[in-house]
Amino acid sequence: MNTSTIQSVSPTVLFLSHGGGPLPLLGDAGHSEMVASLQTIAQQLAKPTAIVVISAHWEAAVPSIVAAAKPDLIYDYYGFPEPAYDIQYPAAGNPHLAEQIASCLYKRGMTAELDVNRGFDHGMYVPLKIMYPDADIPCVQLSLLKNLDPAQHIKYGTALADLNQENLLVIGSGFSFHNMQAFFAPSTSQSQAMNNAFEAWLHETCHSHELSEADRAQRLINWTTAPHARYCHPREEHLLPLHVCYGVAQRACSEIFEMTILGKQASAILWCR
Repeated sequence: MNTSTIQSVSPTVLFLSHGGGPLPLLGDAGHSEMVASLQTIAQQLAKPTAIVVISAHWEAAVPSIVAAAKPDLIYDYYGFPEPAYDIQYPAAGNPHLAEQIASCLYKRGMTAELDVNRGFDHGMYVPLKIMYPDADIPCVQLSLLKNLDPAQHIKYGTALADLNQENLLVIGSGFSFHNMQAFFAPSTSQSQAMNNAFEAWLHETCHSHELSEADRAQRLINWTTAPHARYCHPREEHLLPLHVCYGVAQRACSEIFEMTILGKQASAILWCR
């Protein structure tokens, strides 16, 4: 009797810094490096068959999943010029993939919720409009956990690693530096040094092959002990998509893209198959 072997397919994983609200789509000069970096990344990847986005702009009690076939857009920002509210990104949803994600979470002992009413927020459509402007790739958006527990977000990612789809792209949409007051304060040598020190720690944590995976995970779980962690992230919701990404990948990253966004050093971090 012939038996066939089902080979698992690991997704490509990308943590990206998505910038300030809709500004990357409005031609803001402070986002030019970010736009160029995301376009470069998209060009070097095989075109995804589907995209899963974990957004820093959605927190829920349990992992929640946009499960509509045609999600609307949520303009979850305010005080921007009128064109910011005319942005369109008509990507289809993927209810079947949403159900697969829920199943993977349940198998890992996590509760999940399918949400057929929520739309895509700007943590999803701003970077994807830069990377894949044709909006022709089905997308599913996921929430963070509102408890903001780093270990649980890594576990969350390990469940997504069980997805078995060719050319699946998992994106953690956050920001490696997210101190809103600092963006609007004058830059000083001290603030630059604090920003750079945290970025250096982040790069070592994600890229060093001298770290065991247990050590890498512990560094991410204990991220508040990193140099100037709370200066760079007074609240951690923009960092935690990285923890989900690491949970999916569970290895050193393939490449780090450094950029300046709004005068601050930031990164995108890629794990290729």
